[in-house]
Amino acid sequence: MSEDSFAPSSVEEEEEDGEKEKEREKLPPILTASHTAAGGLERGVKNQFSTFSSFISTINQKKEASENSNSSTQLVIPNIKNVRDLPPLCLDVRQKQRISIDTVPPELKAPEPALPIRTKTLKDFQEDIEKAKSSGDWKAVHDFYLTTFDSFMELSATFKKDVSLPYDTIEDSGINVKFVNAVYDALLNTPQDIQKSVLKGIINGLLQEWKGPRTKDDLRAYCIILQNPQFNNTSTYVIYAHLLRQIATLTEADHHFLAHWFKKISQRRFKQLVDRLLQFISLRLFPAKPEEFPPMIKCAWWIPSATKVLSLFNAANNLSNPAIIPYTDFYNSTLDHIDLLEEYHNWQCYGNSHRFSFCQYPFIISIAAKKVIIQRDSEQQMISMARQSLVDKVSRRQRPDMNMLFLNVKVRRMHLVSDSLDELTRKRADLKKKLKVTFVGEAGLDMGGLTKEWFLLLIRQIFHPDYGMFTYHKDSHCHWFSSYKCDNYSEFRLVGALMGLAVYNSITLDIRFPPCCYKKLLSPPIVPCDQNTPVGITDVTLDDLCQIMPELAHGLNELLAYEDNVEEDFYSTFQVFQEEFGVIKSYNLKPGGDKIPVTNQNRKEYVQLYVDFILNKSIYKQFAAFYYGFHSVCDSYALMLLRPEEVEILVCGSPELDMHALQRNTQYDGYLKTDLTIRYFWDVVFGFPLDLQKKLLHFTTGSDRVPVGGMADLNFKISKSETSTSWLPVAHTCFNQLCLPPYKNKKELKQKLIIGISNAEGQGSAPPDTGAKSGTRADFHQHSRWELSPAPSPHSADSLLKAITPVD
Repeated sequence: MSEDSFAPSSVEEEEEDGEKEKEREKLPPILTASHTAAGGLERGVKNQFSTFSSFISTINQKKEASENSNSSTQLVIPNIKNVRDLPPLCLDVRQKQRISIDTVPPELKAPEPALPIRTKTLKDFQEDIEKAKSSGDWKAVHDFYLTTFDSFMELSATFKKDVSLPYDTIEDSGINVKFVNAVYDALLNTPQDIQKSVLKGIINGLLQEWKGPRTKDDLRAYCIILQNPQFNNTSTYVIYAHLLRQIATLTEADHHFLAHWFKKISQRRFKQLVDRLLQFISLRLFPAKPEEFPPMIKCAWWIPSATKVLSLFNAANNLSNPAIIPYTDFYNSTLDHIDLLEEYHNWQCYGNSHRFSFCQYPFIISIAAKKVIIQRDSEQQMISMARQSLVDKVSRRQRPDMNMLFLNVKVRRMHLVSDSLDELTRKRADLKKKLKVTFVGEAGLDMGGLTKEWFLLLIRQIFHPDYGMFTYHKDSHCHWFSSYKCDNYSEFRLVGALMGLAVYNSITLDIRFPPCCYKKLLSPPIVPCDQNTPVGITDVTLDDLCQIMPELAHGLNELLAYEDNVEEDFYSTFQVFQEEFGVIKSYNLKPGGDKIPVTNQNRKEYVQLYVDFILNKSIYKQFAAFYYGFHSVCDSYALMLLRPEEVEILVCGSPELDMHALQRNTQYDGYLKTDLTIRYFWDVVFGFPLDLQKKLLHFTTGSDRVPVGGMADLNFKISKSETSTSWLPVAHTCFNQLCLPPYKNKKELKQKLIIGISNAEGQGSAPPDTGAKSGTRADFHQHSRWELSPAPSPHSADSLLKAITPVD
């Protein structure tokens, strides 16, 4: 707790002229209902704060009496200059080793005062509510709320499951959750004076003088008050802000308990609490009515405090398996509209200082906003590299060449991998320049299409099973690194560099790596200075293995669950056997592993070592080369802001499809959006199941995923094809372009489109379109032009296949 949160005051020491200013710095009064933002509390809450002047007067009288007796403290809103006195709000996310919330030191022990005995039960409360509704007499309910919320001690006494038990562990908060939920669910439908009394009691609790560390009963009270639905209303934000500040400035051990207790909250209410905090931050940043809140100079600590408390919920979410809510529910889209680059630079400059930056809490920044930060950071590095090249050229009195401003890659189609590897190795210093690709012997200017074609062809060739670098696992539909040993791992470095270049140049790749790969790619997120430091090594579990090799993971799970004698029945040792080029080789999982039997007692260790060997040790050299290749391009602190899942989305795009958004952002060439063929097309696409929609996207763009910016970033175009309507559609994947003949009716369009997207060549073997226009060339396209012989039976797959005859 910061010392400037509470400051003892004495009437004799205050100047009369400064009294009013001192009053304004104390806990401000509740704003009236006329100041409530749209979308505030629902029925039973409207206009409930319109007559608060008498209530605030009562609070002031009580405070003045306390000041005269020198026996109380007052809540103060610090001036902006005092914000730096707050404790640091979080650990710098750039630290290689982060302190886990599970490894905090033991909590500070504080004496637990005896709680008063409260006998009212949930059933008693519900009966009182029903009687009050039928009779109109709310006295019993009012007395309950008045007593319960009068102090932290009363809150704990009322809602603690058993006052005789300490409940001082992270596993059980001791809170009667059903009772708390019932009391808050009823609160918003009670008379106005009851709701006022609750807020009055909370203010009294926040004004309490604290001596020594918080007790577990105090933490329970914070946990209970935080769930008060009255804080949805902006008129209560001043009280809410002080509550958040007190929670934010608790000790790390107290935060440890709260995070684990938050895990026990139901999913619906957990989401409500997260949304309330996000709304609080958004409305403080962009208030609908600025006059609702104190001046920003008086409450600059509001947002840091709320963000810190939100980080406790994020920690609770990360501690849960599975997560309580998706990590994307912590995104605050309002931050997309602030100066993110300034936030990023502040974070870089001040790091773990007391200066707040949203980059200290990257979970709150959306993937779209993070992409903007990475792109701007990339652009600045590109400009810096190009400027340095220009200065070097001029200093040597050489004529500048525009090509020096780009990473120019020249490759031969017949030697695509080797030429690309040579070019990127030779031009390693230029990797952060804008990429431009030239195919040797082919006229054309790279306006983006050639670059995408290069990525498509190269990725498809490298990931082909015959190439041997990666193994495709059919059960999990993903690729994994081949464990075969070789003398040179430079091609793995090439794949890493390709992924880095794709992120740098905003290209979406059709790559299928498991989530574990991206977790390893961020281990650590910044390349260590010491080259002997291991990279790409991360803690792995059976869940990670299951995402790649589900059958193997299932077998290991069966071993763990086996109830009989493992040693006698399995007869296994601490070894792994792998086939390499037709030869079975064995590897010890630990020294002398070939002589250590797997038993019921050590099988957990065996499984963990087995998983670690498969995902870390057996592919270390391959993945290390891949890691260094990626980070040779994406060498940026902005990577510290990303989760592994977000790196995957930046590289491969999002799997979430929105065809209506695609329709809104589609461009037309030769068609109007009102043309009958276009209307047929969208009717058919909207009626497709998800797998056919993905095939359509893959057919036209080379990937079935969506860029981070959504469908708008695809620049999808439908062009009118002047070919016969007996032909199928053609897609130019490098330009995200679909060439659609003017089919006569919806049935014909649907038939041709399904055949086209289901039978297109998808492994890069189709030749490029060599037709030239205005000195440029149309790029690589999906080859799906076929002719249909007359009237195949719609019910016969064989007859349909026989009817398809390739034209080229």
